[in-house]
Amino acid sequence: MTNQKVILVTGATGAQGGSVARHLLKGGEFRVRALTRNPESAKAAALRQTGAEVVKGDLGDLRSLWAAVEGCYGVFGVTNFWEHFDQEYQQGRNLVDAVKGAGAEHLVFSSLPYVKKLTNGALEVPHFDRKGEIEEYARQVRPGSTFVHVAFYYDNFLTFFPLKDPGNGTFGFGFPQGDTPLAGVAVEDIGGVVAAIFARPLQFRDKTVGIVGDDLPPAKLAEIMTRVLGEKVVYSFIPREVFASFGFPGADDLANMFEFNRLYIRSRKADLAESRSLYPAMQSFETWIKSHKGEFHLKPEVARGTAG
Repeated sequence: MTNQKVILVTGATGAQGGSVARHLLKGGEFRVRALTRNPESAKAAALRQTGAEVVKGDLGDLRSLWAAVEGCYGVFGVTNFWEHFDQEYQQGRNLVDAVKGAGAEHLVFSSLPYVKKLTNGALEVPHFDRKGEIEEYARQVRPGSTFVHVAFYYDNFLTFFPLKDPGNGTFGFGFPQGDTPLAGVAVEDIGGVVAAIFARPLQFRDKTVGIVGDDLPPAKLAEIMTRVLGEKVVYSFIPREVFASFGFPGADDLANMFEFNRLYIRSRKADLAESRSLYPAMQSFETWIKSHKGEFHLKPEVARGTAG
């Protein structure tokens, strides 16, 4: 056990970091050092019980990052735009600097496409662009790193995009994706791909890996939901300008994200094939829906009374 290489996992009590930590611990090839701002939380305690070393640290505190990375073979890095907004870029730089300074051999960073650059300024998606900027910085100062571009979470249909019944007995969801396939993935599967990347460092030096569990048009997602959930579900295309006008925090950002997907990311079948080769247990959307069916709680009479 003492000869196992150590991997620091940032965001270890969150979605992506938690998935990575669990898969690394389950695989047994590496020891896990879990970074969290609150080592006394229930999630931190659960990681500790499964064998992780839990350390206190903050991406905004370079000194704590250096201490956390010291002695680690690898680092999984993920930053959170929706919590820190424009501070995310500096936090990402701090992590890259700590990895370089402490001499960790392999950085796997969760990034996203740099939309503003890729579209020559036609679209801006801040929660993508900050990560794209961090990736550019990492490629400059920390050659040999690996970058993962994680698809839309299936889990978003339980949180940010819940199915709604406006009162006619038909459930639905909508956004500006059109009929372009929307790549998705189960949060719980992300770590399976990342663990495989850590196990094959030379193969993925300076590479970008798209983590995708399925790549289906929204109408097909609705069809699968209808079949599995036993309630009629439909997808509605909402134009970017309309979605952006809804006024909730991040509406414009998300509207541009879907518009970017619709116009620039026509297919991620190659990413899907690579993800499944790295982690054969990767769930399709239908498999995930079947295993989470009980979490949807679709009762038309309740939904009609609560839809907003």
